[in-house]
Amino acid sequence: MSGFKFSIVPRTVPQITTKYRRIVTKIPVPESIEFLKELDRYESVSMHGQLPVVWDRAQNFSVYDAWGNQWIDFTSTIFVTNAGHGNPRIVKSLQEVLSKPLLHTYTYASKERTEYLKYLIEHTPSQFEKAFLVSAGTEATEAALKLMRMYGWKHGKKRPGVICFEGNWHGRTMGAQMMGGNTAQKEWIGYLDPNIHYLPFPYPWCEEAANDPKAYFERTIAALIHKSGIDADGDLCGFMIETYQGWGAVFYPPEYIQAIAKFAGQHRLLIAFDEMQSGFGRTGKLFGYMNYGIEPDLISCGKGAGSSLPLSIVLGRAEIMDLPEIGSMSSTHSANPMVCAAGKANLQALLEDGIIESSIPLGELFHERLQAIQKKYPQHLRYVLGKGMVAALLFYNHDGNPLPELCSAICETAMQKGLLLVCTGRESVKLAPPLTISEEALLEGIETLDEAIGEVIEVRQ
Repeated sequence: MSGFKFSIVPRTVPQITTKYRRIVTKIPVPESIEFLKELDRYESVSMHGQLPVVWDRAQNFSVYDAWGNQWIDFTSTIFVTNAGHGNPRIVKSLQEVLSKPLLHTYTYASKERTEYLKYLIEHTPSQFEKAFLVSAGTEATEAALKLMRMYGWKHGKKRPGVICFEGNWHGRTMGAQMMGGNTAQKEWIGYLDPNIHYLPFPYPWCEEAANDPKAYFERTIAALIHKSGIDADGDLCGFMIETYQGWGAVFYPPEYIQAIAKFAGQHRLLIAFDEMQSGFGRTGKLFGYMNYGIEPDLISCGKGAGSSLPLSIVLGRAEIMDLPEIGSMSSTHSANPMVCAAGKANLQALLEDGIIESSIPLGELFHERLQAIQKKYPQHLRYVLGKGMVAALLFYNHDGNPLPELCSAICETAMQKGLLLVCTGRESVKLAPPLTISEEALLEGIETLDEAIGEVIEVRQ
């Protein structure tokens, strides 16, 4: 988000009681205000900006507060709980570890760590031979950057050049923000890495990219090489690709990614995908890159990797993953038994319980109904983007100017109606229900979204 803050003044809103939604108080709840004020008093404001709902418990696709209200969750706590809130497999696995008890082992071995890594490697594509476990997504993208550069040095590269994309996002630590495509967000660093280069993103509204994605890549990579004076064989070691641009669920044309893969093969460059938002079933496939018909060398995963606890992963070939020397790349809380137990149970739920497979028809229905909403509001809702169980609604006025305030108002109105949406602080509203949501609840959530959009547009006409 970019600085937007919702009001915490309680408002009288219509009372709602349906099978999946319940609003019985003012919103925000008057009794919750002290909690929110204490957060303001004691916590950095950088952590704030979400909808003013104080969560008490969450189960499957439902979120509850302590005062009798219930929301349909279209956020999955920002793409984390793919397997549903409080997934029974995950809860059971955590209870087993707690009962030992065994909460932490640093990098000492544990049964849970061994079993998870074995299951992970055996149930992901064969090119992923080893994994590196950390706690946050930004750690995983930083690790992928390090691995790409170490691989480049090993194979005689003169410079550790990495190609990234304008508008992409990879995390909040220094290396991750260096790779990110938002210049303003990395001004705090004070300098730019001269060996990180950026290509323009092939947005669907870019006519050249839409008409011939392959030619667009070839032209822009040639322009980058010429402008930067770099040699693709000696000065570049890899690509870092956010699987889709997160703020708007904007995917690349498959032909564009396939052109990248061809170029990388010609110049011995690694391809790394940032799968934070797209991994573990979100797009209807285990990993989002599978929508493009290529096989990357590295992927960085997080969020849905554990559907609960802080777990992120780098997966890759053994020759890449074993480049750092023993003990030279680790993290204090990585691979602890709690997150490993959750990670294994999560992947079992997604694969063995058929959660990903069952989500495929839901994703088709999801986008079908969202496209119908777009037809109702063509003067404001310009694009519905995404795949599977992720979508973004992009709002612009008749002059093509973005409407961030409208989007924030839609999120606030939906909250008052018992639906939680992802507010981005810009011209998009993001939607990401748990993959376990029922069809009935999904449709009720979409109907509520439609009502919220209509009400906000009518007020602002």
